[in-house]
Amino acid sequence: MNNRLVSFGRRYERLITVMFLGIISLIVWTIVASFYPSYILPSPGEVGLRFKELLTKGNRLADHFLITFLEALVGFLFGALTALPLSYLLARHPRLDRLITPLVVAIQAIPIVALAPLLVIWFGFGITSKILIAALVSFFPMLTNGVVGIRETDPRLKQLLIIMGATKREIFFKLEVPTALPVIFGGVRMGLTLSVIGAVVGEFSGAGKGLGYLVYFARGTFDTPLIFVALIALAAIGVGFYLLISVLEAAVMPWKEREK
Repeated sequence: MNNRLVSFGRRYERLITVMFLGIISLIVWTIVASFYPSYILPSPGEVGLRFKELLTKGNRLADHFLITFLEALVGFLFGALTALPLSYLLARHPRLDRLITPLVVAIQAIPIVALAPLLVIWFGFGITSKILIAALVSFFPMLTNGVVGIRETDPRLKQLLIIMGATKREIFFKLEVPTALPVIFGGVRMGLTLSVIGAVVGEFSGAGKGLGYLVYFARGTFDTPLIFVALIALAAIGVGFYLLISVLEAAVMPWKEREK
């Protein structure tokens, strides 16, 4: 009971801190914006009016938001379903690691801004190319963390389980996975955040919808309040993804929450 009260108190304290920082930021933003024209730095009020205008005109903002959200989420899932199984194979087969890792590193070394136009040419201006770009951006951190997490398994504990008659399946689920989960979730959190960046980069390279498209369109028309609306929406997607992973992490690793 006391632990629950302490946990609730800490969450309440964090909420108050976030709200306080948010109010201070809005005040500072309003003061600074008063010294500049709106096409340089719009005030919070001007951004709010532009936000309201987008919501009332056929709900255009929701459409753009949903497109970018789906591109990032599906791209992340595709990257995770590819990276995590591959990370286990690389961690358990050194020869395969030496063969594939240089190729993966070489692809990752290419700036996504340079690679995105090529993917758009190959797969078109639709949602498919954006999903692939998001998957490619999120793939590498999940692959790297997965390999590191699996390799952190204590070989002495593994040998002990083998002596006790444990099967490969039992060793995988009862030792290797729990050991690797904290590191894997670090990569998953990073990959999910990067998937939003990948989706936006893809929309910059060619799209007719999405929050990245809104930023690109607003830049050409000097509609700075619209840029701020799109950036706030992108930040909301990123924060939502972060909270989703935090909840999933707490559900999958309850012992970590008890340690905290």
